[in-house]
Amino acid sequence: MSSDRVARLEDTLKSGKFVLTAEITPPVSCDKNDLLEKALPLRGLADAVNVTDGAGARAHMDSVTAATILLMNGIEPILQLTCRDRNRLGLQGALMGAAAMGVRNLLALRGDDPTQGDQPETKPVFDLDARGLLATAARMRDAGELPSGKKIGGKADFFLGAADAPIDPAPDWKPAGLKAKVEGGARFAQTQFCMDAGVLRRYTTRLKEEGVVPGLFMIIGVVPFRSAKSARWIKEKLFGSIVPDAMIERMEAASDPVADGKAILTDYLLEISEIPGVAGAHIMAPMNDDAVPEVIEAFRKRKG
Repeated sequence: MSSDRVARLEDTLKSGKFVLTAEITPPVSCDKNDLLEKALPLRGLADAVNVTDGAGARAHMDSVTAATILLMNGIEPILQLTCRDRNRLGLQGALMGAAAMGVRNLLALRGDDPTQGDQPETKPVFDLDARGLLATAARMRDAGELPSGKKIGGKADFFLGAADAPIDPAPDWKPAGLKAKVEGGARFAQTQFCMDAGVLRRYTTRLKEEGVVPGLFMIIGVVPFRSAKSARWIKEKLFGSIVPDAMIERMEAASDPVADGKAILTDYLLEISEIPGVAGAHIMAPMNDDAVPEVIEAFRKRKG
């Protein structure tokens, strides 16, 4: 399938439709079919699919190649690019390569600490931070040049995104970090898990008061729990994640935890789709990939 037939995430967000994005980790493989086995169930369901970049500080098929394979198979990718593994020259080269292949959506990230991976002796780079990567990509897009001032051929038509983590904001809290990413060029944000609609309402209200939204499309990280144990682990071990105790208690009482996890998420998606300032949800399903297409289908059917 030609890449020009793939719908554009930016256009979908601007239309006001509540978007659903998903995420896959490219395989430890040299066979593109191993990637497509994970990605094809999402084709025609997810509005876009993130491909991670060395997730967990482990080696996988590189994200630029993985994003290109998805695009050529009718799936709009969101390219995750981390600052951990490449200096600014390498990052600029990756951006040019992605643009040449028609990849538009970019999520700029710092990258996981390599000491937490399976090759802890790996040397991190961090020549740029996420804001610096965003600014580089924005300059390549808007001025058609590298930070050195050297002109580049072709067009880098990037739609730029940043990571975020919702909080229950204190009275004096200001979204300084998120504002800096917007100034760097971010036009959408995908967040860490936030499964508390009350916190989300208060957070997006504050972002609106501070002028961050509606200019920045907020896509909220969500999860179909597969067990009470996994829900508790996310709450306690994944920094920045928000999971209400009531959801964990419901999972503990469930006779079919996997089914109940999908039902919880479907209900939650319906609720947050009505919150002003929430443009969509980003479904991440650790060890539970099969649940994602089912949840998307259930949400679309009930949303109408």
